[in-house]
Amino acid sequence: MSSTRRFLPVEAWEDRRHRMGFRGEMAALAYLTSCGWSVEAHRFRLGRHDLDLIVRQRGVVAFVEVKTRRGVGCGAPLESLSARQRATITRLAEVWRLRFGRAGDTYRFDLVGVLERAGGGHLIEHIPDAWRAGR
Repeated sequence: MSSTRRFLPVEAWEDRRHRMGFRGEMAALAYLTSCGWSVEAHRFRLGRHDLDLIVRQRGVVAFVEVKTRRGVGCGAPLESLSARQRATITRLAEVWRLRFGRAGDTYRFDLVGVLERAGGGHLIEHIPDAWRAGR
């Protein structure tokens, strides 16, 4: 078996949840760039974990977790981030910071909730500085 990954277009992904998550990330990306953020990385991967978005605005770098839902029957998107997920994201962010961070940068963790609307479109809620490392 080859050690390289095979590229699959999003439309070919078998798991509909993964496709929905990708759509949510793209909606969050569009929202954040319209607010003046520039993209440093999308899906920064380390092992089996990844950071959804890493964005920059001047000297502030935000590690952004995106949660996407089609409805609120099982809870709102922003309610679904666990303490374990926060800890994993914090560890990944530290690796990114050590590899790519710049002197003088300020870092924070943001949360973006994306609710897909039935007729198309998205409802986006952004929580800047949603948590701090070590909490």
